[in-house]
Amino acid sequence: MDGKTYASLKIENIVASGVIAEAIDLAEISEKIDGCELNTKRFPGAVYRIDNPKMASLIFSSGKVVLTGIRNEAALDEGLAKVLASLKEAGVKVLDVPRVAVTNIVCSYDIGRFINLNRVVATLSLEAIEYEPEQFPGLVYRIKDPKIVALLFSSGKIILTGGKNLDDVRRGLDFLEESLKDVLTEQK
Repeated sequence: MDGKTYASLKIENIVASGVIAEAIDLAEISEKIDGCELNTKRFPGAVYRIDNPKMASLIFSSGKVVLTGIRNEAALDEGLAKVLASLKEAGVKVLDVPRVAVTNIVCSYDIGRFINLNRVVATLSLEAIEYEPEQFPGLVYRIKDPKIVALLFSSGKIILTGGKNLDDVRRGLDFLEESLKDVLTEQK
């Protein structure tokens, strides 16, 4: 929307997943890598936490990995490189070109004003909305293109999830603000 800066848009979490090896011996890596835990009674993969950048990797015997807790794309690249280096050091033959991609970005945004959620329900397409204030204080709004789910709170805070990149999140936010324009104008 006309040169918007999205000043309050903040990445809360990036989740990435993919394949990094043909197979991984989880018992072996959990013994050899500090910070790598394996408890197959609780979870079928190894959990490897690193502090810088702060993230957790879920590593599976199939060679697949899920990375979470990441706050920016540079940290994703750096964290993945550290995970791969630790696995190589532990004797795992990792793929020359790991196939890991962002699967979800969770962002927060503050629209800067009160949102009358009941008016939103009355104004927007009902099949895209879930709102049960006695169950959950936020309104769930499903945007079709880009495929983003927005949680709206009366405080003006919004959580956006489902984007694969920040452009998707911004497009979803633009669509949401355009959809809410009449509701927000009526509140003035």
